[in-house]
Amino acid sequence: MQADSRGRPQLVQSWREIEDRDPVGPLWRAAQIFRLLSFVYALGFQIAINGDLTRPGLTWTLFGILTAANIWWAAGYLVGFGRRPWFVAVEVAVSAGMMLSTSFVTDNDWISHNQTWPTTLWMTNAALSAAVIGGTLWGAAAALAIAGANYYVKGEIYLNFGRNATTILLVSAAAAVGMAASRARTVHGELVSAIALAARSAERDRLSREVHDGVLQVLALMAKRGREIGGDAAELAELAAEQERRLRALIADEPDSPNALAPSSRDLAAALRSSVAHRAQVSAPADPVTVDAHIADELLAAVDNILDNVAHHAGPGAEAFILLEDLGDEVIVSVRDDGVGIPDGRLAAAEAEGRLGISQSVIGRVEALGGTARLESAPDAGTEWELSAPKHDGKATP
Repeated sequence: MQADSRGRPQLVQSWREIEDRDPVGPLWRAAQIFRLLSFVYALGFQIAINGDLTRPGLTWTLFGILTAANIWWAAGYLVGFGRRPWFVAVEVAVSAGMMLSTSFVTDNDWISHNQTWPTTLWMTNAALSAAVIGGTLWGAAAALAIAGANYYVKGEIYLNFGRNATTILLVSAAAAVGMAASRARTVHGELVSAIALAARSAERDRLSREVHDGVLQVLALMAKRGREIGGDAAELAELAAEQERRLRALIADEPDSPNALAPSSRDLAAALRSSVAHRAQVSAPADPVTVDAHIADELLAAVDNILDNVAHHAGPGAEAFILLEDLGDEVIVSVRDDGVGIPDGRLAAAEAEGRLGISQSVIGRVEALGGTARLESAPDAGTEWELSAPKHDGKATP
């Protein structure tokens, strides 16, 4: 067996690495320590009572089988391959079955004065495994299954828990472990989300610095020089100034920051009328078309890019028309213009040249929402975009 730089066995190091990646790893390890201690107790009990059983040889055979099964279960939970619902279900079923076998190895008189031959303490491991893998409800259900097997062997249910509190202790222990496991997973998920948010914020800050030091300064210089030169350069100056404003607004935005006051939904019809009505004729339902806020923002950004293309490429005097349709679970935004259209192969050539405005700003944006973007165009026949997207992203509301 190999050792690491500190002389520790490599197997122990691997075990700890697996445990560290699992938020409930410490609970799995603690459960196996309890399994070992309960086995020692069960072995002592078996030695003490075996001579009083009617079939002591069969009992020792079953004890050996159950011991081998416990070694396999412990290895599965420690290494990680057994941390599966079906694996735990097998343990619960086998444990309950072994308890039921008490009726085959001894008589009713012995049963009435003793616990089952695989002790209830030993079989508690199955309930703890269920609690760690599935939480409180799974743990309580497994504990009740073990208690039910015990009651079946005894032939009666004790309502006087002062005489026998095994069921209460079993269910309480499983429920407590299940609550701890569920909480550990919740905290781990929150920690992972916080780390991811910090990483995205750091990357956003880095990109903001690069944009500010490069692109924004160039756009500001173009706007300044264009106004000084005048003439046709003044139009370019205004375009550069507009792009500078958009970029500054983009890098100043904080979409990942929690904001309890931010609306979760928007009326897409009203948003279209207010944001693009001065650039296109908008037809939309009279009633509000409510969609998730971020879906509305992405659709408005896609429409804005389409209208930019109309203004720059559709030809002088071209007009744009927008139609919004509410289909219940999804919306369709159609943007049509009466301009010169797009020649065949022009979009592919632009993408090959590295000009990805259409593929990223329109198609990619809509497809990221789970929708589709379809373009129809021909020379001298204008263009028509059809953007379809779900009204809601389907994520559970916290």
